[in-house]
Amino acid sequence: MSIVSLAVVLTMMVGELLLSRSNEQILRFRGAIEPGGDVYRALAWAYPAMFVLMGVEGAIAGPPPGVATVAGALIFLAAKALKFWAISTLGPRWTFRVLVLPDVPLVSTGPYAWLRHPNYAAIFGEIIGIAMLVGAPITGVLSVIGFGALVRKRIAVEERALGR
Repeated sequence: MSIVSLAVVLTMMVGELLLSRSNEQILRFRGAIEPGGDVYRALAWAYPAMFVLMGVEGAIAGPPPGVATVAGALIFLAAKALKFWAISTLGPRWTFRVLVLPDVPLVSTGPYAWLRHPNYAAIFGEIIGIAMLVGAPITGVLSVIGFGALVRKRIAVEERALGR
C-alpha cells in the first residue's frame, strides 16, 4: 500500500512542478519580482523527501490497512481538493517560488476569502493524510514539525513581499 501511495503522491508532485515552472516563466515575463531570504531550496528537497521517508516507514513498520488508512486517504483527498482550489484560483500566479507582480492586487476570492494561506494548509493535510494512510507516525510527526518550521519562514518572506 505505501509504495503505491508514494508513487501516486510523487506523480502528483511532478505535475505540480511542471505547472509551477510554466507559471514561473509567465510571471517573470510579466515582471514578477522574487524577494530574497526565501527557503525555496530547502522546501524543494524537504517536500518530496518527507513523503519518501513516510513511505519507507510505512513499508517497513506500517500496520495493515484499517480505519486509519481510510481516514488518511480521505484527509489526503480533502487536502488535494483544497490545494487544487487554491491553484485554480491563483491561475498563473501559483508557483513553488515567491514571485510577486508589482501593482497587482492580492487574490481574495476562492479559498483566499477564507484562509490567508490555503496552499500551506493543504500541504499539512497532505502530510497528515499520507502519514495516516501508510502508517508512518514517526516520520509523519517529524515532517509536520520540520516542514512547519520552513513554512513559517516562507510565510514571513511572502508577507513581506506582499506588503503585509
